[in-house]
Amino acid sequence: MFKKLQNKWQVNGWRLLLILLGFTIGGSLCGWLGRKLLLLTGLEKGVAWIVLYIILVTLLWPPCVLFVSIFLGQFSFFKKYIKKIFNRIGGKKEKNG
Repeated sequence: MFKKLQNKWQVNGWRLLLILLGFTIGGSLCGWLGRKLLLLTGLEKGVAWIVLYIILVTLLWPPCVLFVSIFLGQFSFFKKYIKKIFNRIGGKKEKNG
């Protein structure tokens, strides 16, 4: 599995490790921030809380991952990765090269 990711992203082993750490730490930070922000609303856990949490995590994930990637030296990778995701969501075609 790791070899497939290395080939897909065209990175070496150390860089793959830093990228995976970026996803892990950024995602955890995003979940933590989402819970902290929802505590400020005073909502009790229920359907509305879950829906708001999913929306918050979806909105917080890109900035959290980009923030973490700065410290891991992988900002350019994540910037391209997030741009690619937004292009797919927006229906834009990717340019080769």
